Amino acid sequence: MAEEAGTTAEDSKQEGLENKEYPWYKEEVEEIAEPMCKVLEVYSGIPSDKVKSHVQEIRNRAFAIFPYPCLGMFRFLKSGLSASPYYQEVLERVKQGETFLDLGCCFGQELRVLAFDGSPSENLHGSDLSMEFMSLGYDLFLDKDKLKSKFIAANIFDPHSDLMKQLTNKVDIIHTSAFFHLFSWEEQFQIAKQVANLIRPRPGSLVIGRQVGNINPCSVPRRTGNGSRYRHDDASWIKMWEQVGQETGTNWKIEANLLDGHHYFDHVHDLFSGEGMRILRFAMRLE
Repeated sequence: MAEEAGTTAEDSKQEGLENKEYPWYKEEVEEIAEPMCKVLEVYSGIPSDKVKSHVQEIRNRAFAIFPYPCLGMFRFLKSGLSASPYYQEVLERVKQGETFLDLGCCFGQELRVLAFDGSPSENLHGSDLSMEFMSLGYDLFLDKDKLKSKFIAANIFDPHSDLMKQLTNKVDIIHTSAFFHLFSWEEQFQIAKQVANLIRPRPGSLVIGRQVGNINPCSVPRRTGNGSRYRHDDASWIKMWEQVGQETGTNWKIEANLLDGHHYFDHVHDLFSGEGMRILRFAMRLE
C-alpha cells in the first residue's frame, strides 16, 4: 500500500486509535474529481446519486483493515497518473499492446482509469504488499467479471516473489507513486534495482511517478522512532538512478522536477507538513 505522506502501516498501527480519532480521517467524501467520478458512474455503472455512499462504504471497509492516510483522506480518488504529462504516451503505448505495472497500486484505481480510457485491461498489472485492498478494488469498481488485469501480492524486496518471477524483464511501463518515499535511501536504492529488473530491457521502457520530496534532501525519522525515510530533491533522485544504472548495467535518461505542491498538501493534516516539502515528479527512460 503506497502512502501519500509517508506514514507506514507500522506508524499507524501503533497509534492505537479508533478510526474517527485518526487525524487523517475524513468522515465523508467531498467532491469526487474527474476522471474518477466518470469512471465510477460510466465504467462501473453506479448511479450518480449513489457514488459517494458507495465510495464511503468501501473506504470504511478498507480503513477497518488498516487505517492508511490515503484511505482516511480519500486520496485514492485522485488519479496522479492521468494528471501526469506522460499519460497520453502511456495510454497510447498500452493500447498498442505494451505491458503496464502500477507498483503500490492500492485498489488498482489507476488501472481502471486506463481501462476506461480504452486500454486493453489484460495489458495492465497491479502489485501491492497485500491482496486485501486489491480485492476490494473489484467491489469499489464493480468489475470482477470484466476486468482482465492481473494483481500480484508481493514484497518488493523479495527477489523470489511472484512479482519478480512473473514479470522480470517483461514490463514496458512502470508507474509508482507515493511509494519510494516510504523508505530509507538504502531501501529505495534496492527497490530501484528491482524496478530495473522488472522493466523490459529495450530503449524507451519507462518508469514514472510522483512522491513527497524536499528542497533539501534529507532523512526523516519514522513517527515510531524505528528507522527513517528519505526525501529526495531532483538532484539526489537523479544521482541515485545513475548509481542504479551503474550497478545494473542499464542506461537511463532521467527527468526529475520538484513541484510546489500546495494543491497537494492543502488537505493534509499538520502531521504531514514539514519545512521544504515539495512534490517530486520523475520519469526514467531506458536508452
